[in-house]
Amino acid sequence: MTHIRTVALAAAAAVSVLSLSACSSESADTAAPTTAEEQDHQAHEAHGGHDHPEDGGPAPAGIEEAANPKFPVGAEVILTADHMPGMDGAPATISGAYNTYTYAVTYTPTDGGEKVVNHKWVVREELEGAGTERLNDGSSAVILAEHMSGMQGAEATIESSTDETVYMVDIDSPDMTMKRHKWVVESEIQPK
Repeated sequence: MTHIRTVALAAAAAVSVLSLSACSSESADTAAPTTAEEQDHQAHEAHGGHDHPEDGGPAPAGIEEAANPKFPVGAEVILTADHMPGMDGAPATISGAYNTYTYAVTYTPTDGGEKVVNHKWVVREELEGAGTERLNDGSSAVILAEHMSGMQGAEATIESSTDETVYMVDIDSPDMTMKRHKWVVESEIQPK
């Protein structure tokens, strides 16, 4: 009888420890992000922040190539953007440089995924009916690009914009390999 009680007490203790560790792990995972950058990162993670295609494909039709970009096609650079894990500090090669308006957008994916907050970046040519004038923050537009699943056809809200030269880059690092990744703006790049 004592042996049965000992086994029962040990089993109860094990269940208690497992329950407590599950609760503490769960609360750590659900802690509210403290900065906009952390919120952006969590939104990307919730929507599969790594689901960018390995080859981003050609630049959209109608986009104007930059005549004299700071980083010409073929230049080797270091990325300072942190749009997704492994990007900040990654070596890259410029595969395209363009003049256009570039937007950070918030949207709910058409495939039912979690809302993506402050996604960087989409260019004017990837927004339906964007026209030639810069869109105001808070404006709405439909996304034509499919940088991530569920993006194409989603209604987006413009969070911010820039007219910096925007680049496509080839990334080849231990954390990621991507060809023609869209997009990185000039302030998110430094010389190698």
